[in-house]
Amino acid sequence: MASNTATVGNLPSGVGICTTIPDILYIPELIFGGLVWILVACTLVVPANPQGWVMFVSVFCFVMTFIWLLVFACGGHHNSGKWAAADFAYHGLAAFFYLSASVALAKVTLDMKDEIPFQNYQLDISAVVFSYVATFLYFIHTILSAIRWKSF
Repeated sequence: MASNTATVGNLPSGVGICTTIPDILYIPELIFGGLVWILVACTLVVPANPQGWVMFVSVFCFVMTFIWLLVFACGGHHNSGKWAAADFAYHGLAAFFYLSASVALAKVTLDMKDEIPFQNYQLDISAVVFSYVATFLYFIHTILSAIRWKSF
């Protein structure tokens, strides 16, 4: 006899966030987002507007991801499907923000190649690379969160 019960999704809590997909991505997101934040803060801010956007995105996503990590670690989600949807929405928004910041930072870095000291240029290049890595991590987290959300 076939069973009619659907598989119900499960949101991890406690140490479970360090062993489940997509929640294991919180730590690399924090690391690479923090590196973007630090590297942009270390450079000479010549065109303030695009780098200001990059700083806003990296600080916002760093703080929100840390808060999200704490909520999941403490079990504040109570295994609710609404939290699974919110997880998907947040990571989708973060991926979009990081993509826009990455493109802006890459454009500014390429435009300023000959006008800034070489050390600042190297820091900007590193920030661009880490920004695209953070974008990729948030994008993968979005896809995996969407899959988990659909299981609720």
